[in-house]
Amino acid sequence: MKTKLRKNDEVIVIAGSYKGTKGTILKVLPKQQRVQVKGVNVVTKHVKPSQSNSEGSIQNFEAPIHISNVAYVHKSGPKDKSGIASKISYEKRKDKKVRIARKTGKVI
Repeated sequence: MKTKLRKNDEVIVIAGSYKGTKGTILKVLPKQQRVQVKGVNVVTKHVKPSQSNSEGSIQNFEAPIHISNVAYVHKSGPKDKSGIASKISYEKRKDKKVRIARKTGKVI
C-alpha cells in the first residue's frame, strides 16, 4: 500500500505509549503499513552466542509502529522548532507532483 510519509520525514507520535514523542523516520514498510521512528518503541533483544559472534549480547533497536499512529510535522520556518502536525496531500505544480502540508499549504 502506498504511503505519503517518506524516510527522513520528521513525525510526531499521536497514539500509544510514546504519544507526543517526535522523531525522524528511519525506515518505511509500506506492505505492513508500518514505520520505524528514531527513539520510539525501543526494544531490547538478547542475542545468543554464535560462530560469528562468540559472545552473546543485548541489543536495543527501534521496532516499527503502525503508520496511523504518527503524523507529519511541518516546520513553518527556520526558527520554528516545534512544528505543526499536518496531513499530507499532493498537487500538480509545473507538471510535477509535489507534497503539500495541508495546514500550512506549503510545499514539503
